[in-house]
Amino acid sequence: MTARPANAHQARLLKLLRDGGPNSRAQLGDQVDLSRSKLAVEVDRLLETELVVADGLAASRGGRRSHNIRLNPHLRFLGVDIGATSIDVAVTNAELEILGHINQPMDVREGPVAVFEQVLSMAAKLKASGLAEGFDGAGIGVPGPVRFPEGVPVAPPIMPGWDGFPVREALSQELGCPVMVDNDVNLMAMGEQHAGVARTVADFLCVKIGTGIGCGIVVGGEVYRGTTGSAGDIGHIQAVPDGHPCACGNRGCLEAHFSGAALARDALEAAQQNRSPELAARLENHGTLTAVDVAAAAAAGDATSLDLIREGGNRTGQVIAGLVSFFNPGLVVIGGGVTGLGHTLLAAIRTQVYRQSLPLATGNLPIVLGELGPTAGVIGAARLISDHLFSPA
Repeated sequence: MTARPANAHQARLLKLLRDGGPNSRAQLGDQVDLSRSKLAVEVDRLLETELVVADGLAASRGGRRSHNIRLNPHLRFLGVDIGATSIDVAVTNAELEILGHINQPMDVREGPVAVFEQVLSMAAKLKASGLAEGFDGAGIGVPGPVRFPEGVPVAPPIMPGWDGFPVREALSQELGCPVMVDNDVNLMAMGEQHAGVARTVADFLCVKIGTGIGCGIVVGGEVYRGTTGSAGDIGHIQAVPDGHPCACGNRGCLEAHFSGAALARDALEAAQQNRSPELAARLENHGTLTAVDVAAAAAAGDATSLDLIREGGNRTGQVIAGLVSFFNPGLVVIGGGVTGLGHTLLAAIRTQVYRQSLPLATGNLPIVLGELGPTAGVIGAARLISDHLFSPA
């Protein structure tokens, strides 16, 4: 992909076709503030760039039938979602439909060189399957704060060796296409906004609970990143005064008390102290415990596991209640690996938010689990790079 839209009108048309699929000139004209002659000029210019192609005749609206227009079906985007313990890589078309998706375990603490060797290997596997001859752009999500204009992680607490690494520059050279980089929870929010539970909401919070905890903030349909890219780092809001030490160097952070790692720590302690026969049996069988074990034990009726989930949900809900009072969102989405804990977790979070925030803020506030699961991040990554490429150069 070498062409870019020449102006804001063309950019708007490209994003309408991305989000709504093939459309007729007449229907596009209903959605943009352009005269028929000006619309015809802009569409013809886009056809010349081959960013869009003709797609047959549209249904008649009376009179002469209009031609359908669609994004070039040969465009391919690479979406990469790097988590703390795994990597998701997907190929999408220009309408952000996933054509192929691979997930592999990977510890982000092994450093950027090892992680990106894995990413490139996964991307090559998808190409070799015939899904793409090459990539027109790539979006990358990483589990830490990102200085967005440069595509560089900044002092990420759970990513030793990543501080200042030129992710965008390095991967752009390797992949041979433009690359954009963002925090993984921002991409999860963009994915849910594009194809998930937040499709019709302009102002919402997307909370990701995994190895760490973060929050994507969407205002007026756009991700809010803050002055330096660290907006939404709610895992390091203090939840327990003088509580557990956190990887960031402080004590009592929400992340230190309820995240995948914190839940595994508390489950291990419960098993070793014989407070949960179910967890003790799992520890003996597996040699370790994770949030997945807590979820399974809770599903089997283990009271200790249910208490751990409720306690973590209460603390998370207390933090989210403060955010709701401050931001007044139209929706709160809960996602990430720990959402395998399901409705016990969701109920605890809802209880705290509805109890602590004012009725004016919560009267019509849905708090729901995300719809897309592990594909939210890769769809958001593809959305990120398409937003960049479908904007005037």
